[in-house]
Amino acid sequence: MALFGSAAVVWPHASLVLAQGRMPRIGFLISETLSGQSSRVEALRAGLRDLGYVEGKSIAIEYRPADGNYDRLPELAAELVRLKVEVLVAFGGKAVLAAKGATATIPIVVPTSGDPVGMGIVSGLARPGGNVTGIAMFGPEMAAKRLEILKEAVPRITRVGMILNFANPSSRPTFNVALATAKSLKLELQAFEIRSPSEFGGAFAAMAKGGVDAVAVSQDTLFRANFKKIAGLAVKQRLPAAGTREFADAGGLIGYGLNDAELYRRAAHFVDRILKGAKPADLPVERPTRFELVINMKTAKALGITIRQSALQRADRVIE
Repeated sequence: MALFGSAAVVWPHASLVLAQGRMPRIGFLISETLSGQSSRVEALRAGLRDLGYVEGKSIAIEYRPADGNYDRLPELAAELVRLKVEVLVAFGGKAVLAAKGATATIPIVVPTSGDPVGMGIVSGLARPGGNVTGIAMFGPEMAAKRLEILKEAVPRITRVGMILNFANPSSRPTFNVALATAKSLKLELQAFEIRSPSEFGGAFAAMAKGGVDAVAVSQDTLFRANFKKIAGLAVKQRLPAAGTREFADAGGLIGYGLNDAELYRRAAHFVDRILKGAKPADLPVERPTRFELVINMKTAKALGITIRQSALQRADRVIE
């Protein structure tokens, strides 16, 4: 159901805009700060350039960052709808829901989504239906895989603290899947909720007090913008931690996941096809198949731990 009356207006089809020689507008709805999402934004812009779109000449991009204030997202989405953008690209789970709430007609491209079917933003991967399509990264399954890798790399761990932002709609299913995996690994898993950067210190203090001996970092734009801070707190508390592949680059012990830049660059193809007349309902949601395991041996030394050889042999990249 649309939250704004303007959602009922039907804009001229994007292909008609191109045929008329008008410069199409793309709206970027961003959950966090523009600077914090700069690498993703640039990857998407690069993908558009590869396809022949020159910003300011053949395409216009309207940026609307919420700066971490998720309550602003519906208002910002409504602004983009009023601007009559031809395509709306949503950065982050809450941004996706805000965009979908603001319009049932303007095509929405989602570069990464933890579980688009589970979140109710598409009816299926092969046939999305509605006005949303994009790329599904299936965060719950990757969170479970990170627990398995963490246990293999550091077998002594028994109690894991998982930091989540439950304002992110994919966090609850992610934790439920991770919890089932933890039980199979004979691990105790406890959730620690963080909704703002000011809460990181308190969460890690609570983990230390509760006897947690490892940390799992769920996928969230808030956490991504603060990977260095999280990695530093984990080392300070002498806790091995696992997150996305970028987390290991920022100083975390273990990183496993997808290349965000590749996903956002790929999202440009969805924008291009929609501008050329394709309907989101007919564009299957893609599911990446290439994952990377990164182990940061600098961090292992700082923690004073030895990584199990089998985990090192599986790593695609080792940071020495």
